[in-house]
Amino acid sequence: MEDVHNSTIDPACLQEPPLAIEVINQLDVFGICLYSMLTFMASLSLLLYLEACVYMYRKLPYPKRTHIIWINGAAPVIATMSCFGLWIPRAVMFTDMTSNCYFAVVVYKVLVLMIEELGGSDGFLKRYSSETFRINTGPCCCCCLCLPRVHLTRRMLFWLKLGSLQYAILKTVLSVLSIILWTNGNFDLSDLEITGSAIWINPFIGVLTIISLWPVGIVFMNTNSTLRSIKIVPKYAMYQLVLVLSQLQTSILNILGLDATIACAPPFSSQARASLLSQQMMIMEMFIITLVTRFLYRRTYDPLPSLPDTHDDDNDQNARTSQECAPIEDDV
Repeated sequence: MEDVHNSTIDPACLQEPPLAIEVINQLDVFGICLYSMLTFMASLSLLLYLEACVYMYRKLPYPKRTHIIWINGAAPVIATMSCFGLWIPRAVMFTDMTSNCYFAVVVYKVLVLMIEELGGSDGFLKRYSSETFRINTGPCCCCCLCLPRVHLTRRMLFWLKLGSLQYAILKTVLSVLSIILWTNGNFDLSDLEITGSAIWINPFIGVLTIISLWPVGIVFMNTNSTLRSIKIVPKYAMYQLVLVLSQLQTSILNILGLDATIACAPPFSSQARASLLSQQMMIMEMFIITLVTRFLYRRTYDPLPSLPDTHDDDNDQNARTSQECAPIEDDV
C-alpha cells in the first residue's frame, strides 16, 4: 500500500527548484503577464527609492539623511531581492538572506533615527533624564506589567543601542556562516533533524530578532507623543508591517511548503512553490509600502522645539537684575 502511495507522487515534486530558463519556458500568457507586472513593480519601487535618495541627500542634514535613506530602502530592497528570487528560484536562499541582513540594519537605524530626532544622544538624555521609561513593551515583556519603570541614563542608552546593533552584526555573520555550510552540504532549510545546522541557526536568529526589537519598542512607546509632529506613528507602523511581512509571512509559507500543505506544481516542488508564492506576494506588498513610505519620508518636517537651556536662563536673569540695579545706584 505504501508503494502504491509513493508511486502517485510526481518525481518533479521531489526535485530541487527549477533553473531560470526552465521557469521562462513553462510560462503561459497569464504567467508572462504576471511576471512582467511583478518585475515592473519591483523596478518602479527601486527607481522611486533612488529618486527619494537624491531628494533626501539634498534636503536633509547629516546624519539624519543617512538613517532615513537606510530605513526608506527596506521595502525597495526586499522587492528587488524578491524579484531576483522570482526569476531564479534556486537563488531564493541568498536573496532572502540579503533582504534579512539589510532589514537587520534597518532595525538599528529606526532606533537611532528616533534618538536623532530628539537631538542626538546628548539631547535625548537631556530631555528624558528626569523621567522614567516603561520597559514592559513588546515583543519581550508586553505582558510583564510588574516590571518597574527605569531612569534613563547614558548607560541604559548604550544598552538600548547595543541591543539593536547586535542583530545587525550577528545576523550578517550567521548568514555568511550559513552560506559556507551550505556549500559544504551541511546547511539545508528543509533538514529539520537535530543533527542539521539549520535547526540550530534559525531559532538562534529568531531569539536575536526578538531581543533587537525590544529596545526599539521601548524608545517608541516612551517618545511617540513627542515625535507625533513628524508622523512617527505611521512611520513606525510601516516599519512594523515590513517586519511582519518579510519575517512572519515568509516563515509561515515556508513551513506550509515543508509540510507539503501547499500543493506541488511541477516543475515547482511544494517548498519551491511556497517560496514562489512568498516572492510574488512580497513584491506586491513592498510596492505598496514603498509608495506609502515615500509620502512619509520624502518631505521636510519642522524641527522639534529644543529644551530651554537653564544655564542661559540664569545668565539672562542675572543680566536683568544688574540692569534693574544700575539706575538705583545712579540715583544714590
